[in-house]
Amino acid sequence: MTASNPMLSSPGDARGDMSREGRADTPTDTPTDTPTDTPLGIICGSGTVPYAVADAVMRRGRPVVLFALRGWANAAVVGAYSHHWIALGQFGRFCRLADAERCRDLVLVGGLIRPSIMQLRLDWGTLMQMAIIVRSFRGGDDHLLSGIGRMFESAGFRVIGAHEVAPEITVPVGALGRLRPDAAAEDDIGHGFALLGATSAFDVGQAAVIAGHRVLAIEAAEGTDAMLDRITAMRDTGRITLPAGVGVLVKAPKCRQDRRFDLPSIGPGTATRAARAGLAGIAVVAGATIVAEPQRLVEVADRAGLFVVGHPDPEASA
Repeated sequence: MTASNPMLSSPGDARGDMSREGRADTPTDTPTDTPTDTPLGIICGSGTVPYAVADAVMRRGRPVVLFALRGWANAAVVGAYSHHWIALGQFGRFCRLADAERCRDLVLVGGLIRPSIMQLRLDWGTLMQMAIIVRSFRGGDDHLLSGIGRMFESAGFRVIGAHEVAPEITVPVGALGRLRPDAAAEDDIGHGFALLGATSAFDVGQAAVIAGHRVLAIEAAEGTDAMLDRITAMRDTGRITLPAGVGVLVKAPKCRQDRRFDLPSIGPGTATRAARAGLAGIAVVAGATIVAEPQRLVEVADRAGLFVVGHPDPEASA
């Protein structure tokens, strides 16, 4: 769940929700033996990844319940699944709905712009967690999401990474399409991974664009798409004079990131923007990068003459 705060609300439920008042005060043990016939709760934001996760889990025979965030989740798609609509800010209401559905395991996935804490409409269940919430907002996205994860865990839920319940939606090692990086691109890829490793301590973005060992852009709050659009604009205005087909988009999770939240993701739109930005390809960390539409991604990349490659995860062998 990207740059997000998955605290939940429902317009019109102004009375609050006392059903978990005691649980908010007293942390409970996180369940470790949840039966797989109990539904997996998926708190879903924008994009197609939440539904790819849901489909993968259901193919394994486990039911899912979507807790779709109003204003973010796609209403035309959500209706095909068992679901509840919720909105940012009412944790107590979410807990009541999850209890009724017997959801003990949760996945938080999908796009969401980080809100201001003042924009949240808080119910009683959320107010009981204000100490965690305030501390969580004082930092970058990984700090925020880890704090929100602890809030769910204190309420007795087990928070699981999307890659754990649906490993098939992650990028494998090697080239996804017909093209592979040449020696110069591999050099830029290594430089990009080193750069992202060095900036991890500052909890900033998960992507960078490198060309000839020159750092053209680093992702911050704007997100990967806007960063690539910035590269396109710099080419159009002459700030970047490199020929087309030079440069690499590199994406990687932050070092020692809580990978249950906000794993890097790529899709057909990423390939389209990378091609428009004049890049040679895309490199990501295999097993730690989500791709919801791999076939379409490969089709777009091959048609545009881009490589897409998954590199071994350095933390897997650490």
